[in-house]
Amino acid sequence: MKSVAFITGASGGIGAEFARVFAADHHDLVLTARSTDKLEELATEIRAASGVEVLVLPADLASPEAPAALLEEVAKRDIRIDYLVNNAGFGNYGEFAEHDAATELEQIQVNITALTALTRGFLPGMLERKNGRILNVASTAAFQPCPLLAVYGATKAYVLSFSEALAVELRGTGVSVTCLCPGPTESNFGARSGFALLDTVKGRIPTAKAVAEYGYDALFARDTVAVHGIANRLLTASSRFAPRNLVADISMRMLSTGRPKAAK
Repeated sequence: MKSVAFITGASGGIGAEFARVFAADHHDLVLTARSTDKLEELATEIRAASGVEVLVLPADLASPEAPAALLEEVAKRDIRIDYLVNNAGFGNYGEFAEHDAATELEQIQVNITALTALTRGFLPGMLERKNGRILNVASTAAFQPCPLLAVYGATKAYVLSFSEALAVELRGTGVSVTCLCPGPTESNFGARSGFALLDTVKGRIPTAKAVAEYGYDALFARDTVAVHGIANRLLTASSRFAPRNLVADISMRMLSTGRPKAAK
């Protein structure tokens, strides 16, 4: 029986690349995201290229009911999930007070609540089988306050802390947890979040494929925290020892470069 990977946010960017790299290593897939058309297109591509089975389960993880519905559907189909990749997430660039309140709460729902619910739902089966791997996608934003991405940074700090704690709880069980922390990546994050800087540095930042391949290797190495890129590893290490207010000020200056320029 082939192993099965359940991947959220799989319709594009890092999530789609995770689907491709798992399939290339002959794992069957369960893919979820909001866009049915994009998921079906990716599934068709992967089936033709790799010959693995791909199940598409469209869902909007911003809906509080979505995680339970996905877990129920997987259970109804009697699918054993060996690898859980909690990749879905989004940010909202700009000052917190100026953002739509509902969108900020949706960030928490997708980035934290859905991730936690799916982990809790699939973990007991892994523990029973004494085998499984969970990959939670955080960000280098998890290591410091992120003015102008305040809620996003806070949600990713949760993902990092949750993953590190769970990894310790699961020692000796046969189940591992890896937290992948990429920096700026060529994906649709900039377009969705409104962080314009990412659109100007394409070609100078890692591709989604490179990040997914790194995360895949870290998952199978059972690394607890995997920060992609030497520069990012140095940055995140230094931020843990610097004064928090200084780190926040530096972060504000860096992220401010992504503000759209005012029209003249």
